[in-house]
Amino acid sequence: MNEETLEWTYREELDEKLIAYLAEVKGIPLEKAMDLYYHSRIAQLIGEGAQGVQYLDYKVLVQMMLENEPELFAQ
Repeated sequence: MNEETLEWTYREELDEKLIAYLAEVKGIPLEKAMDLYYHSRIAQLIGEGAQGVQYLDYKVLVQMMLENEPELFAQ
């Protein structure tokens, strides 16, 4: 397995964990958590590999979403 494949697999697993944890914390369905996540700036940063944010713990990333993107949860 090459480095690029490993990175892709890691990010895919990170997305899954992050979405499941967001659903748990907010008490919302997985589908709603997925929609919120993929519309977030955090998802964009992870996708770009910006600032190494993709290496933070998924619980930390959810907390960052809750604190820094309250407009996502105002709906």
